[in-house]
Amino acid sequence: MREINVSSVTEAVRDMCIEANHILSPDMKAVFSRAISTEQSSLGRQVLGQLEENLVIAGKDMIPICQDTGMTVVFIELGQEVHIIGGSLKEAVNEGVRQGYKEGYLRKSVVGDPIERSNTKDNTPAVIHYEITEGDSLRITVAPKGFGSENMSRIFMLKPADGLEGVKQAILTAVREAGPNACPPMVVGVGIGGTFEKCAQMAKHALTREIEDKPAISWVRELEEEMLKRINDLGIGPGGLGGTVTALAVNIETYPTHIAGLPVAVNICCHVNRHARREL
Repeated sequence: MREINVSSVTEAVRDMCIEANHILSPDMKAVFSRAISTEQSSLGRQVLGQLEENLVIAGKDMIPICQDTGMTVVFIELGQEVHIIGGSLKEAVNEGVRQGYKEGYLRKSVVGDPIERSNTKDNTPAVIHYEITEGDSLRITVAPKGFGSENMSRIFMLKPADGLEGVKQAILTAVREAGPNACPPMVVGVGIGGTFEKCAQMAKHALTREIEDKPAISWVRELEEEMLKRINDLGIGPGGLGGTVTALAVNIETYPTHIAGLPVAVNICCHVNRHARREL
């Protein structure tokens, strides 16, 4: 049994909160560069150029990529051969968020009650998803999520008879209705199957997948390619001002579901799609 002290978790989460909010991940840099070279609209290229300049300044001067530094979403993959010592894993994650947002001079955007809406003043609590895995490692993914794009996300409880075509229309509907509000070019995370909450979690997790990593299931790979093309054909374009690059990627996750349902969730993220990963 391997032991990991909670202090290591706090340190990693703190560093990832700062990193994700200041520096674009390598996979997003690559796909963003491709977008600049393929955008056919002159206005679209101008918008992408301004976004690129912002990204360079943010990384160089260590200032946030965006003023909305998000609500912190954390995915914990905990090996069953790991024993967490020194305190609470949950509290260690939240302490990392607390330190990261303070030391990184990041905007605190979390309110402690959804109706009374008093700011917690340290961006906690985080939204934490836990998964028990095999092995003796602890993998942590931090994904700050701004609400310009989060507010544009959707869940569709389709009928089985709606089939693949219904899934495609659901994705297009969500993106079309999001329009410029999701700060395009966007990354579209999709969860298909499971239950109401499972498909939503998959859609969120799909956003953290490396863009170049492709699904093992052939129809899912084909669907990602088709939906990326069809979304870009909508003409929403960078900044919602028209163009051929509305989305940078479509990432899809699937899960078995009930005979009577076909849940589909679409979680949209802006062009920075912030995420950072550590393995302890």
